[in-house]
Amino acid sequence: MRLVVVGDALLDVDVEGVVERVCPDAPAPVLDVSAEHVRAGGAALAAALAAADGVDVTLVAAVADDVDGHRLRAALRVPAVLGHSPVPTPVKTRLRAGGTSVARVDRGGGPGRPVVGDDMLDAVLAADLVLASDYGRGLLRDPRLRAVLARRPVVWDPHPRGPDPVRGVRLATPNRAEAAAFGGAGDVDATAAALLERWGARAVAVTLGAGGAVLHAGGTPVAVPAPSVPTTDPCGAGDRFAATAATRLMAGDATDDAVAAAVRAAADFLAAGGVSGLRHPERSGIDAVRARGGVVVATGGCFDLLHAGHVRTLEAARALGDHLVVCLNSDDSVRRLKGPDRPVNGQGERAEVLRALGCVDEVVVFDEDTPERVLAGLRPDVWVKGGDYRAESLPEAALVGSWGGRTVVVPYHRGRSTTELLARRG
Repeated sequence: MRLVVVGDALLDVDVEGVVERVCPDAPAPVLDVSAEHVRAGGAALAAALAAADGVDVTLVAAVADDVDGHRLRAALRVPAVLGHSPVPTPVKTRLRAGGTSVARVDRGGGPGRPVVGDDMLDAVLAADLVLASDYGRGLLRDPRLRAVLARRPVVWDPHPRGPDPVRGVRLATPNRAEAAAFGGAGDVDATAAALLERWGARAVAVTLGAGGAVLHAGGTPVAVPAPSVPTTDPCGAGDRFAATAATRLMAGDATDDAVAAAVRAAADFLAAGGVSGLRHPERSGIDAVRARGGVVVATGGCFDLLHAGHVRTLEAARALGDHLVVCLNSDDSVRRLKGPDRPVNGQGERAEVLRALGCVDEVVVFDEDTPERVLAGLRPDVWVKGGDYRAESLPEAALVGSWGGRTVVVPYHRGRSTTELLARRG
């Protein structure tokens, strides 16, 4: 199934450094710059997050033919159908120190209307579901585009400077401030109800940051709590929420289940460092573990139908250290290894089940047949295999040993495998 993310693509720049002094002629911190990182933001970030989950996604946006526009194109990580924007590319530059933003500098934008071509409209019409990611830059005001969006299932992530969603969207996802700016009145339940009626939406989820979300679909509002996670930088959490809600609805989830999954995904995203963690997604959370002297353990597999053998292996692996990362074979990888009828459960569901286990700290999906590439990024202290192996005979052992790690084999539980479970069912 194909997700199309349509909306305003921006260029995000993080300038990182250290603040150890104050400017002598003004009460302003001095940032000694150590690095600069560029990424595609706005709708392009939402598309990249969906793609990282293994979703077939296409970005539809308008980008100016200027220097920053070319930098933005180079930073895209998904297939894109791009129209022309007559205004300078919007750039958001964050000055960061100590893991938080000191200041933000914005440039670009201005008067003018993005150009929506027929190829952009065709891409939207080909979608199984559309995520409209509005950053108030004008694309989603285009009448032809809005007419096309009215014909597709849509999740709409609004912006106060943008238009109302088209009538009948599956789900609108404003945060509390955005909902209030659109004219919501009273408490959050009343605000959600008012926007549901105003927009003619099937459902409205007002996101509340650490408070989770309130979902209103015409009956009694549903409070969706969020896990408690430490965070100093909420940037990107709204895109993570909207992208997850869209992909789960596209997969057939009920709206309340999709919103609950989106709240959890946003919390996990922030716990892993938010947008800063995207530069090294395979190392999310790991640097913090090592900074406090912890041991990082990794294991891998398909984990298709989770059974007691899997759980025992994972618990044994977690007992060997302080942080367990599961390297999970993607759907394509499983098909190549196990045949066209596998996996039984898609990678998104397999990852969700694994993350729900108390012994699992992170899940990283990889597309190759073997995990060497992802292991090279993770550089675990311990690599664990469950099975009838000798550690020194495993092909990954030399790689793990190259950075001083060790390979460990934990007990194999015979008679407990997905293949055998399926054979019994058949």
